Amino acid sequence: MNPTSMARRIAINGRFLFRSPTGVDRFAFEVVRSIDELLAEQHPVVDGLNVEVLVPGGERPIVNPFSRIAMRTVQGGRGQRWEQIGLPRGTRGALLLNMCNSGPLFFRNQVTVLHDAAPVRVPDSYSRAFRAWYRLMAPCVGRSARRILTVSRFSSGEIREAYRIPAEKIGIVSESGEHMLRPAEASDVLGKFGLGKRPFVLAVSSLNRHKNFRLIADALKLMGDASFDVAVAGGTDSAVYGTGAGALPAMVKQVGFVSDAELKALFRHAACFVHPSRYEGFGLPPVEAMTLGCPVIAANLPAVREACGDAALYVSPDDPAALAAMLGCVTGDAGLRAWLRERALARARELTWRASAMQLLKEISPWTVHQ
Repeated sequence: MNPTSMARRIAINGRFLFRSPTGVDRFAFEVVRSIDELLAEQHPVVDGLNVEVLVPGGERPIVNPFSRIAMRTVQGGRGQRWEQIGLPRGTRGALLLNMCNSGPLFFRNQVTVLHDAAPVRVPDSYSRAFRAWYRLMAPCVGRSARRILTVSRFSSGEIREAYRIPAEKIGIVSESGEHMLRPAEASDVLGKFGLGKRPFVLAVSSLNRHKNFRLIADALKLMGDASFDVAVAGGTDSAVYGTGAGALPAMVKQVGFVSDAELKALFRHAACFVHPSRYEGFGLPPVEAMTLGCPVIAANLPAVREACGDAALYVSPDDPAALAAMLGCVTGDAGLRAWLRERALARARELTWRASAMQLLKEISPWTVHQ
């Protein structure tokens, strides 16, 4: 079908609205929210554009969070069945936009965002069934879709190689940490988690192996009696944290899962944030930290360097001794922290969700033209 024969209508896959937000769900919500704001402003980039979010009929009812983007229920099951069968039937000739790594296998009139090639590059972090599905789905969608989008130049190369998608078919839409400015900062976080008596380092742990919290654990065990605490938000794993004689030192405060308001307060008060991941398609957590002026120490990965630029300090994800030395340096040098904070804020200002929405609309514009 020639792009010039298609209506200026977009139907957005709304499955992300029914899940606890991960990084890809956050991307979807914030980009759609920014498109909604552009529609409310009647910005020229959305002139004549009709946008709606399609949601599965079998899910619990939710309130439409958008003011100018309509929400329409589409029958046809739930989960992957709905995405493969009900969703394409419900688009009614509009361009289907999938924001969260998956879409209908053989539906032509779609644009799909593939954030990375993690199921291929770090397979140990995923179940066998999940890996098998993505090895089937991603190449099929890559062949069927009119355009594939991703979140960094690094990820563009990754999905091109892992899923055999032609380079000319892939566009890039960046991410932002602006959403962390929105919630009111929780006022009782330090007291609640026993922090604030001395400087603390913030880390976010994950059960996914490639998130590599082991690097922080090993670095802390090398440091002995450090002059700072460590606040660890997120899930716990005894294989990383250790038990008995191998457990982490008492300076580690495991705060568990926290709200955005609590995370905002932790970012604001932390001496620095540590992001030790072995694989990222973008690197959203360090960008969130920088948005709130938190100095960042991150694993030296291409995508994270692309996101953070020269506003972070980098360390090998395989060198706990280097991380231990860097933690000691940053926590002990107020001047260095101030310098990193200034650069972090400057870099974060360059990354906005509005810009991401504009990039996305530009990428898909050939297939949203007037009839």
